[in-house]
Amino acid sequence: MGTCLFILSVVGQLRMVKFSQRLVYISVCFPIPSRIESRRSRLSMQTRLQQQMNEATMVSVSMASRRTRHSGELSKLQWLAVGVVAFLSIVNLSCGYFYSENPEPGSDRFCFCQLQGTIDDCSCNVDTVDYYNNVKIYPRLRSILVKDFFRYYKVNLAKECPFWVDDSKCAMRFCHVEHCEEKDIPPGLKGDVSSYQKYIKEVQTLTNCNEDLDVELGFLNTSISDKAHKEFKKWADYDEAQDNFCILDDHEPGAEYVDLLLNPERYTGYRGESARRIWSSIYLENCFQSHSVRRKNPYSAMIPYNDMIQNEVCLEHRVFYRMVSGLHSSINIHLCANYLLSEKSSMGFVSPTGVWGTNLDEFERRFSPHTTDNEGSHWLRNLYFAYLVELRALAKVAPYLSSEEYFTGQDKEDKELKFAVKDLLSVIETFPSHFNESVMFSGGTSSIKLKNEFREKFMNISKIMDCVGCDKCRLWGKLQVQGMGTALKILFSGKFDDKIDSSYAAKLKEDSMFRLKRSEIVALFNAFGRLSTSIHELEEFRQRMR
Repeated sequence: MGTCLFILSVVGQLRMVKFSQRLVYISVCFPIPSRIESRRSRLSMQTRLQQQMNEATMVSVSMASRRTRHSGELSKLQWLAVGVVAFLSIVNLSCGYFYSENPEPGSDRFCFCQLQGTIDDCSCNVDTVDYYNNVKIYPRLRSILVKDFFRYYKVNLAKECPFWVDDSKCAMRFCHVEHCEEKDIPPGLKGDVSSYQKYIKEVQTLTNCNEDLDVELGFLNTSISDKAHKEFKKWADYDEAQDNFCILDDHEPGAEYVDLLLNPERYTGYRGESARRIWSSIYLENCFQSHSVRRKNPYSAMIPYNDMIQNEVCLEHRVFYRMVSGLHSSINIHLCANYLLSEKSSMGFVSPTGVWGTNLDEFERRFSPHTTDNEGSHWLRNLYFAYLVELRALAKVAPYLSSEEYFTGQDKEDKELKFAVKDLLSVIETFPSHFNESVMFSGGTSSIKLKNEFREKFMNISKIMDCVGCDKCRLWGKLQVQGMGTALKILFSGKFDDKIDSSYAAKLKEDSMFRLKRSEIVALFNAFGRLSTSIHELEEFRQRMR
């Protein structure tokens, strides 16, 4: 340290020495590291360098001040030398930003979650999605999903697993789902429209219910029996089900409303063979390019990325896999960002709610190239792919969604929500590089067969969600699979292909053929919200790893 200060003092006194030589002397004292050490050693090194820089700068300024008192003026070159010392200090402290484009894999700056370039099978790049989501979409979407229309989701969590005897129910208290009390559910969601009648203009102006009554015109032909009506309903439901990509069970006995805000998606401790069997069934039995590769560890890939490249898998098969993988990555990110750190509070007592927070080590285990055979970065890219597919679905159905009332029976909130949804959809429609679904299933008769197979496989995945042993995991699994299935229905059913404005969409919406059920809309927005949140949380993980 003393040598460095002496060199600086000499440099300051040598008026005849060239400035370039002075920089050489300074760089000897404060070299920029060519190799990045571990995180802990780097921080301690930065602290020592900062102290040295501060002392050196103070010495230089002090010497310059003494010379100013003697000579009356400080040389411009000497001031510049002081500035260089300060600049080198900043460079050493900014190693998180000034780094090589190809860092060493073992270096601390190397972050496997720092993705760059275009997203596979899309014309969009990662940076564009990060900016658009984190700045424009995520804040709007977050404020929308807390509204009553989207927070209450009706689902049947009591269905039996259709594929195997499930005896692996999660016994942890955090797996339990809190169901809603009847009084908490908004009246409009329960079918009680009496509170809404006063807002209808026709009702406000109608004074005599019989003044326009025409007995002849009002005659009702009841020759069609109730049994026949029920059969017609079954036919209509069957026809509609041919376009569905997932199971809708909100109308089934046992379906109940769940408050999603009271049951957030997070790591509950559900793990082991039961959880692995769910994902094994999804990947190995339902993805088109299934493999029987023996996995090295629980975090290894079930379908290796290189196998898809070498086997030249077709676009439709790749899309199916990347949608599933993107959903899987999104769920893993949520679990790592909301991890059960302890069942006890800071005081040592058992906490009724538990202590939740970010688990960086778990995130690295699930996505690091060392534990995933270099597959982790591909899985994260698939998250972006799934996001773009659902983003495209929202843009495609935007005219229909803009005409929705989002009715809960609470007039003020309903109006505010409708305005907020229109604002979000307007932002989504301006996204510059949407996924192009028109290139899929475009090969004639064979493509029709492929689309049906695509739909049946995804339908099967929605059934597998009833085999999840943790009730809270089952809730969010069913919700996100249904949301993704609704997105696929919008993109590939053909019902929403024509470009129309919102006014005409309002008329078409009266036809059940062009109508999305409330449960589908709620699932679509919440599923997209989960993907949006994952991308936002991924950026926070990047900040922590720098």
